Amino acid sequence: MTDSLRSVRTDENNPIWESAVHRENSLYARGNSIRSEFERDYTRLLHCESYRRLKHKTQVFFAAHNDHVCTRMEHVSHVASVSTTIAKYLGLNAELTQAIAIGHDLGHAPFGHTGEEILNELMQNKKEGRNAPKKFWHERNSLFFADYIDTLADPDGTERNLDLTYAVRDGLICHCGEIDQQGIVPRKECMDLYDIKRPGQVQPYTWEGCIVKVSDKIAFLGRDLEDARTYHILDMASYRELRQIVVETLGFAEGEAGGAHRSGRAVNTTVLINDMIVDLCDHSSVENGISFSRPYFDFIVELKKFCYSNIYNHWRLVEFQNYARDVLGTIYRALMRIMPYAQNRKLDQCLRYTPNLERTFLSWCKRYSNYDMSYRKIHRLQTKEVFDVNNAESWEKCVIEYISGMTDQYAISVFEEILSF
Repeated sequence: MTDSLRSVRTDENNPIWESAVHRENSLYARGNSIRSEFERDYTRLLHCESYRRLKHKTQVFFAAHNDHVCTRMEHVSHVASVSTTIAKYLGLNAELTQAIAIGHDLGHAPFGHTGEEILNELMQNKKEGRNAPKKFWHERNSLFFADYIDTLADPDGTERNLDLTYAVRDGLICHCGEIDQQGIVPRKECMDLYDIKRPGQVQPYTWEGCIVKVSDKIAFLGRDLEDARTYHILDMASYRELRQIVVETLGFAEGEAGGAHRSGRAVNTTVLINDMIVDLCDHSSVENGISFSRPYFDFIVELKKFCYSNIYNHWRLVEFQNYARDVLGTIYRALMRIMPYAQNRKLDQCLRYTPNLERTFLSWCKRYSNYDMSYRKIHRLQTKEVFDVNNAESWEKCVIEYISGMTDQYAISVFEEILSF
């Protein structure tokens, strides 16, 4: 129902307002600002380098050459569109919603969730076993990049970190849309976000963050079907299975009112997304939380299972996953070997045969580690020293975070550069 959540929107009348707009460091004042705190966050995210790289990072299909296949940047735009539509209808803060949405995948690795799994495997202590907490997960990495890696120049030309508001930072790390939940409500406490150890462990602090979390799922499920059709991933048996899911969960059959655009091969992505948005808006309330109707929740659960079975685990994608493991593993091992050169400040010598890797990794070490103590001062970087090249664990973190910032094609080019003679 329209404005059903207006009473809990994140604004000056909400008890959490002060904590929601809190920044670790105050932003510079222009004296003529016409933007709200959350609008400033939105534009800061929009202009940062990590956001720009999303245009060449995987959503589902790796290193796509087809201009019309969804990339990670297009995905966050879809999430921003879906979540803002929902927030406006329910009476929530659309500016906060949009800021969280545009930055929620800032920390995604190259090759999407496959890259995320590979980096986690590379970092994982094998003695801890499969049930060990993830050491690399993109939600936390989005927060890490926003807090420590991405910078923007202030009016004096000094590079500073983004210094986002707490509500936006919280939305970045709590956005996990891969889990199936009904009746989502925000948590009550304002906590240290780095105390969150697992994706999906805690709910967002704001209702707006909860909206982005659900919108993430709406966006990727709807669009992934369209891209799978583009690449002829789905066969006729898959279309029949999809048609059956629609009939069994939503009650639409071919020829019934509203059924033609939802049945099997004729599924229309925009209509599908619209219907999920409308259903969510109709059934969400302060009492019930962010909820779908039972038929639509069941449909989304079954649709996700369908996508995993027929799209995400398709043999062509699995083959590329094996290739991606070689790509990222090779880069990781190459950089882990050169830690002694970093300690002796001679990275340029050991990387001279890989000029692209030398240029970007040397710059990374100078900006974010103690490799060159004078670099940040000379280049007016008011940022924290994040990595210690003399510590093995910190060096591994330095390598992993550098790799995570790569685009698909850049990772492939570095891989080929390493192996070319």
